[in-house]
Amino acid sequence: MKTVTEVSKITGISVRTLHYYDEIGLLKPTDLSEAGYRLYDDKALETLQQLFFKEFDMCLKDIKAIMLNPNFDKNKTLMDQKKLLLIKRSRLDGLIGLIDDILKGDNSMSFQEFSRDEIEDMFAAMMSNMGEEQVKVIADKYGDIEKYKEEFVANAGSEHAQGNYKKVIEWYGSKEAAMETVNNPNSSEIMESYQNRISGIYKKLSLLQKEDINSFEIKKLIGEYDFVSKQLYQMKDVKPLLLELAKEYMENNDLIRANDEQFGSGSSVFIGKAIINFYHK
Repeated sequence: MKTVTEVSKITGISVRTLHYYDEIGLLKPTDLSEAGYRLYDDKALETLQQLFFKEFDMCLKDIKAIMLNPNFDKNKTLMDQKKLLLIKRSRLDGLIGLIDDILKGDNSMSFQEFSRDEIEDMFAAMMSNMGEEQVKVIADKYGDIEKYKEEFVANAGSEHAQGNYKKVIEWYGSKEAAMETVNNPNSSEIMESYQNRISGIYKKLSLLQKEDINSFEIKKLIGEYDFVSKQLYQMKDVKPLLLELAKEYMENNDLIRANDEQFGSGSSVFIGKAIINFYHK
C-alpha cells in the first residue's frame, strides 16, 4: 500500500488533485491508515493510469462515467481518441504549412476546413452509427456503399460544403469539438425525443403569434428551446446556430412553407423573430 504522497511522486499528480479525485468519487483510496491517511494499492494505481484520458481534454465527469461503465472497452476508447489526436495533428500540420507558405510570400494557396482524410473519417463515423436498415436503403439507392462514399466525399470537399463546415466549427468552438460530436452522436431515440420536444415548443409558439413578442411566456419557450438545442447538438452555446436558423425561418421560402404547413400560417417568421428578440434582448 502506498500513501497519497508516494502516489503523487510516482504519478506526478499533485496531492491536492488526488484528494479532489477522492471527493468526487473518481478515485477512492483503497483503505485508510489508523491515523486516517489515504492508502492506495496496485489496483488503485492501475485505475489512476486511466486518468490520462484527461490529457485528451475530456472532462472529469466523462472520465468517471467511462471508468464506472461495466462495458468500458479501454482499447476502443484509446483507438477513438487516437483518431481524434491524428485529426488534430493533421490540422496543426496544415496550419504550420500555411504559415510557412505565407512567410515565403505565397498567399494564394487555398485552405479547406476539412481535408479529404478528415472527410473520410466523418463518413466512417457516420456509417458506423447507422442502423442496418439505413445502410440498406443507401446501398439500394447508390448501388453500393463505396459509390455513396465517393459522392459524399466529393460533395463534402466542395467550396459550398467547406463554407458550411466553417460555420459548424464556429458553432462548436473548434474543429475537434465538432468531430467529437460526429464520432459520438446521440442515439436515434434521444434525437427523436429532442426533436419532438422542439416541435412541441414550436406548436406552443405558433399559438402565441398575437401576443407581445416580449411576453414572459414567449421568452420562456425560447429559453427552453435554447436548453434543448444544447442537448440535441451537444453544444455549450447554441446562440449563433439558432440565430442562423432564425434567419432561415424568416427568409428561406421552402422552410417558411414547410413550417407554416406543420405549425400554422405565419408561424415560421414569428418563431424566427422570437428567437432573434430573445438573444438580442
